Order: sequence, then C-alpha cells, then structure tokens
Amino acid sequence: MAKALCVFLLPIVISVSMVLARAASVEDFYKGKTIQFVVGGTAGGGYDTYTRLIARHFPQYVPGKPSAIVQNMPGAAMLIAANYTYNSAPRDGTVIGHWSGPLILQHMMGNPAVQFEGRKFGWLGMPTSDSLVCILTERSGIKTAEEWRKAKTRVKLGAIGPGTSGTDDTKLLAAATGFPIQLIEGYKGTADIRVAAETGEVDGTCAFGWQSAKVTWANALRAKQVHVVLQTMLETHPELKGVPLAVDYAKTDEGKKLLRIASELYGKQRLYSLPPQVPEQRVRTLQKAFISTLKDSQFLAEAEKSKLEIDPIDGPGIEKMVNGLYEIEPAVVNRVKQILESK
Repeated sequence: MAKALCVFLLPIVISVSMVLARAASVEDFYKGKTIQFVVGGTAGGGYDTYTRLIARHFPQYVPGKPSAIVQNMPGAAMLIAANYTYNSAPRDGTVIGHWSGPLILQHMMGNPAVQFEGRKFGWLGMPTSDSLVCILTERSGIKTAEEWRKAKTRVKLGAIGPGTSGTDDTKLLAAATGFPIQLIEGYKGTADIRVAAETGEVDGTCAFGWQSAKVTWANALRAKQVHVVLQTMLETHPELKGVPLAVDYAKTDEGKKLLRIASELYGKQRLYSLPPQVPEQRVRTLQKAFISTLKDSQFLAEAEKSKLEIDPIDGPGIEKMVNGLYEIEPAVVNRVKQILESK
C-alpha cells in the first residue's frame, strides 16, 4: 500500500519540484539585475508617460525584485526602438520595448527598413486601447469637423512618420473622407508635435489618443487653445460625446472599410514587447508581472490621479491580435499600402 502510494505521489513531487526550481531560477536571474524599458517616443509624450508609471511599479512583481529604468530611443517613427528590441537587445528578459504596434503593418507591406517579424516578439500586453482623435489649434481657425471639411486650404497636421497613427491613420482618413490635409512628418514624438502646434508650425495633429492627449495637452485643452474636432475610432469615447466620428464622413463603402481597419490597427498601438528567444519561463513571468502591475491598487491610484486610462490586454491577447494582422487578405493590405505610400 505504502509502495503504491509512493508510486502515485512521485510524479506530483517531481512536478512541484520542477516548478519550484524554475521559479527559483527566475528569481536568481533577476536578483541584482536592471530591467530597461526602451521607449520609441520622446520624453513627455504618451508612450513615455505610460512607461514611466509602469516602470515605477513593475519591479515588485518580478521575482528577485530587479530595478527598472526608462530609456528614450526616438527616431524613424519609432522604428529605431523596434528594430533595436528585435535585433540588438539582450535576449534574456532584461529589455522591454515600447513602440508603435502598427509598424507591424509596415513589415507586412514589405518596408525594407522594418527589420523584424511581428510574430516572433514576446508580448507582455498593453495598458489601454487608444481612442484616436484629431486636435486642431485655436490659431487654425477651425473648431469643428464641419469647418474642417469645408476649409478652402489644406490643414497642416504634424506626424512622426510611417507606422504611427499620426501618419497612417491620417492618410486613411484623408482617402476615406476627402478632408483637406497636408501631412507634415518627421517629428520625434507627440511632445514635439504639441510644441509645433502651439508655435503655429502646424495646425494640429491626428497622432494622439484621447487617453494621452487629455493628460499631456491638458492645459491647452482647458484654455481652449486646442480643440478635439474628430474621432477616428468607430465608437464614441464617453468623454467626447459631442465630437463626431470620422466614419460618418466616409464617402464610400471602401472608405468605411478603411476606417474600420484603421480603428483596429491604430487603436491598439501601445504594445510592450520582448526580443525573440527570451526563455519561455521569463516571458511568462514578465507577462504575469505586467498584468499584476496594471491591476495594482497603488498603480491605479497614481494612474487615476494622472488621468491615465487603464484597460489592459494581456500578452496572449496581443499575440492573438498580431497573428490576426498577418491573416488580413493580401488585396486589402495592398490597397492600404497604395494609400500609405501616396504622397
């Protein structure tokens, strides 16, 4: 009887021992280490703001209690940070990249500057979806979408570059609605676009999600120096009930389809990634730590105080979304490519 019981329990004991050994191994690895968050945007922008908040709380949920730092790596529409994360960062779980998720579409379209394969990243998750909006300055003389639609001259909109919402979403918006737009690209981050708008260099931008704009551009919004004139998502944000949806201005069924694609792609852009080939146990550990951070009561209190929205999607959810992007019909991808490559 005792022998039979031992035979029964032995696999369970071995399994538990293996789990404990792996946990100890992860803890031993991270003890004394520093986790580096690499952000593709400039300091003071939405990507940076979310990341610095996450980095303050994240280490407590990683076994071994490592420290965390944030490094801004702007440039090439966040592609420098994405390529670095994929190709150059250590593949040991000490570097987490945060860059514009729609750069994956650039890879699908064959952009040679994109030196990664989206399905091979490890995905930690996303703190919130974005409710993308177009914001114009008081100086532009346009306060509503209807005034914009009827404008006799093209409205200058600041953007970072291909693979970011300010460029891609804006081009799809122009193709779908015919709104008069002149795209001014090359800014390193949304913080720089804000400065350009406030100094009159551009009339505004469609590069912001409301979730970050209401925080980083709060003073100008309160002073009515800038106005939210259009939402490019398919659903109205509860705080923007008086602002129309771009899809309502779409001229054709194709235009509506383009805006649906834009909503799906560019509304889910704040992705946190790991380089390929990070040991699976560390990937799972960091995925769990990421979601635990976003549910932490002190983190949520700080986010609420800073007016940062938190509505997380976990790593497996992001992985499923990314894999789904690669299944979009080639004809649709080619049409989007034609629009995005237009000048």
